[in-house]
Amino acid sequence: MEISVGHTPDSDDAFMFYGMFTGNVPSPDFKVNHVIEDIENLNKKAKDPFLDVTAVSVHACAYIPGYTILRSGGSFGIGYGPIVTSKKQLSIDELKNSKIAIPGEMTSAFLLLQLMIGKFDYVEMNFSDIPEAVKSGKVDAGLVIHETQLSYAQEGNVKILDVGEWWDKTTNGLPVPLGINVMKTSLGMETIVKFDKYLQASIEFGLEHLDDALEYAMQYSRGKPRELIEKFVKMYVNKVTVNMGDEGEKSIRKLFEMAKEKNLVPDFELSIATK
Repeated sequence: MEISVGHTPDSDDAFMFYGMFTGNVPSPDFKVNHVIEDIENLNKKAKDPFLDVTAVSVHACAYIPGYTILRSGGSFGIGYGPIVTSKKQLSIDELKNSKIAIPGEMTSAFLLLQLMIGKFDYVEMNFSDIPEAVKSGKVDAGLVIHETQLSYAQEGNVKILDVGEWWDKTTNGLPVPLGINVMKTSLGMETIVKFDKYLQASIEFGLEHLDDALEYAMQYSRGKPRELIEKFVKMYVNKVTVNMGDEGEKSIRKLFEMAKEKNLVPDFELSIATK
């Protein structure tokens, strides 16, 4: 079966798909064609089911009824997650009255920050442009994701808020639900579970062949040093990535329970692959 798979030009995604895309983890059931796009573009595409399998932000699940969440391939922070940076320290009250750059309205980072501080003035931009926008004063603060969570100091900015820490304390240690992979529900649960196990095998292969998988992932390093990319990949390719388990599923459900209470997402039913 030939299927299209969308993932982001990010090192953690590349690491996960290393085994699959290089043929090191073959499948008798699937021939994969991969499409690479920024996460917010993939979120928007998923509104009208286009790709068979795609990476999306967890937040996007509120708007993509045609997809089922896979149990493998999720990006969950373990006590850490998106941060807010600025040129100078700002209080929560000051931040609420600031213009904040966000990496997209459908990103989980945006939903989490709204849950943390309430609604705020924002401007959307590509996540990689946010650090410079903060440094130049184009915006007052920036909601930072991916490897720029680790490089803000080198970029001349300071961390003023840690959304991942807030979630960890608020939920008594649930993993921070950020990104997941989804598959068209119309393909049927048997096919979905089969691909889910294929992706899990690819992730496990990457973890077992760490150096080679990291070398492959470096093509999406955006000029960042290998040490930083390795640290980032190890943060977001973890035990919950291999299989979200009960804790990962609980964290996703908790996110939407909180968001629905504050009317930040529409009412909808989650579809998650069977174990």
